[in-house]
Amino acid sequence: MRSRVLCGLAAAVALLATGCGSGGSSDGPSGDATGTTAAAAGGAGGAGAYPVKVADCGGAETTFTSAPKRIVTSNASSLEMLLRLGAGDRVIGTGFPPGKGTMPDDLAAPAAKVPVLGQMVIAKEKLLGSGADLYIDTFAAMNGMGGGGMGGAMGSAPTEQEFAAAGIKHIYLHSTACAATRKGPQEDLSEVEADIKRLGAVTGTSAKADELAAGMEQKTGAVQAAVKAVPADRRPTYFFFDFDAGTKQPMAVCGKQVANAVITLAGARNVFADCDGDFKPVAWEDVVAKNPDWIQLGVRNRGSEAENAKAFDEAAQFLRDFPATKGLKAVQEGHFVRIGSEVTTIAGVRNADTVQQIARTVHPDLVK
Repeated sequence: MRSRVLCGLAAAVALLATGCGSGGSSDGPSGDATGTTAAAAGGAGGAGAYPVKVADCGGAETTFTSAPKRIVTSNASSLEMLLRLGAGDRVIGTGFPPGKGTMPDDLAAPAAKVPVLGQMVIAKEKLLGSGADLYIDTFAAMNGMGGGGMGGAMGSAPTEQEFAAAGIKHIYLHSTACAATRKGPQEDLSEVEADIKRLGAVTGTSAKADELAAGMEQKTGAVQAAVKAVPADRRPTYFFFDFDAGTKQPMAVCGKQVANAVITLAGARNVFADCDGDFKPVAWEDVVAKNPDWIQLGVRNRGSEAENAKAFDEAAQFLRDFPATKGLKAVQEGHFVRIGSEVTTIAGVRNADTVQQIARTVHPDLVK
């Protein structure tokens, strides 16, 4: 099983699915910023601009001649995007449902009404028999769900031929599903914004998608302006400690993961930005060698402020007590960032809010 999938399972989808003055280039297969061909881009400003052609991680295109009416999402990431786009009433099922407290208050009620087709990966037979006309895949790129991927661990995933036979179009969130195979690191949220715009084009909600992306750019752009005077080599080093993935061996977020973009935009330096991929198991000795200035206590939302505070305290106490970490600079100075896993490692509009929160913590004199 791939390390990114291990992390996603162990941290209840703390991976899964992928900005600011995003200006950065995308490695999308079609060469544009969205991985959507000109047919979709040409009508991106308004609803119902079809046909829309969406490329997968390898460049193969899926064509939509009208908006889908029955959508299944693989997890809470794409579900939240659809709810924000105003297309939530078309979602007929999801896998990896959002846990209690993980959705914003205004989205919690509609999210709770979505039928749960699988507490983790949706079983192949249930997915193919769901009656969906669109499946949005946050997880694996191309055939990655087969043997050794997420699907290999929990039963085989449908083939593209089986999806087609069932009348289900199959598309991916590029920021997560395609992350491990992208050419370079994610250093801005352009891929996340592109996913939102791509879903907007497919569902006929492009105007709302543009609005959401613009809001993300405004927030992260303000942070970038505030920290721009800090030289790159003087920015604080930062370790995302995925407490829920287990403490025996830490799971690092690498340069291709969404969290790397969040950390970078916040004016910090991910200490494992140079590891190839999106997630990777490392040794505590590796963390000690990095001796980060700040450590984010990455725990998943427990459903209440009190339970979240308890989890953050437990993560911090582990680092204070564990022989390998108690001498780290960040631990000695109490430089802990208490922000949950979901809004850091899972692609979505709230990534921009996390950029602001991290920046306010590590650059308190610059970002108010």
